[in-house]
Amino acid sequence: MSPAPGRRGRIPLRLRRAPVPWDRQAPTWREAKPGLIADALKRAQSRPSGNWYVVGASRDLPPGRTLGITVAATEVVAWRDGEGRLRAGPGACPHLGAPLRDSPVRCGTLVCHWHGLALDGGPFAGWEPFPAFDDGVLLWVRLDAVGGETPSERPYVPVRPRVRDAVEAVYAGVGRCEPEDVVANRLDPWHGAWFHPYSFVDLTVTGTPGDSPAGSPDDDGFLVDVSFKVAGRLVVPVRARFTAPEPRTVVMHIVAGEGAGSVVETHATPLAPDEHGRPRTAVTEAVVAASDRRGFAVARAAAPLLRPLMRASAGRLWRDDLAYAERRWELRDSGRFPG
Repeated sequence: MSPAPGRRGRIPLRLRRAPVPWDRQAPTWREAKPGLIADALKRAQSRPSGNWYVVGASRDLPPGRTLGITVAATEVVAWRDGEGRLRAGPGACPHLGAPLRDSPVRCGTLVCHWHGLALDGGPFAGWEPFPAFDDGVLLWVRLDAVGGETPSERPYVPVRPRVRDAVEAVYAGVGRCEPEDVVANRLDPWHGAWFHPYSFVDLTVTGTPGDSPAGSPDDDGFLVDVSFKVAGRLVVPVRARFTAPEPRTVVMHIVAGEGAGSVVETHATPLAPDEHGRPRTAVTEAVVAASDRRGFAVARAAAPLLRPLMRASAGRLWRDDLAYAERRWELRDSGRFPG
């Protein structure tokens, strides 16, 4: 086993001294109680979102570009105005319905490519903007007609390291499921070392919701001791806490071990159904990694090279986890889900 995640050596890597083969690790199915996961999901769904939805990564929308997405049944277009501020609104031109996602941006103004109707982000000719927010990592749009909740001024952005002190990367994928299936996947930490043995080993869930005194920081989260696999027997042990601050978001905070303070945010956004009427959900996962080691400055300098690797690593995990979420939806849709 690797050392406890709270102990740090001069280098972050540890050597697993007595690695356990995949098929000989302790089964987790008894601990992964369906009712426990379902209750955590219900609590997440009961929390307010303020009607905010993640629509993309900040880096993926430079000035002069547009972003188009259909959230549930609402077509959205987003761009940056002349001062770089995020603007968003209905994706259909109010004149004759042109797809504004295909229109050019000139000096911060979105110009419809059918008849030249120009939008600067304010109300004009029947076009009404949506509230939009750029948190420096992710882009959010508030859709009150979709969410149906009491709107909030800003989205509930999880606590994360300052971007200038961290290395951040954003993965985006789409699954044939509903947001709750994505959230349920993240609220099942027990599957990690079984389903993703190429990334996680020596995983133990040390705390579940209700284990800690009411009102304490750990009262409604899952605490997990796990080692991230690097190569062979080399690992990085950490302690992580999983929480769901709003209905479509699950956050993993590294609370002890290497990279303490780093976060992995998973956001689920409902999309338009596919051609067969099946639900589709966009998964946007933001990794914001930080460290107090002196050498981390080198990592920040190499961020442009690290981001593709970080996205590729997240993509490998999500190929599996989207299969999990899609299977869960398929079983729910057919009335066969055992949970």
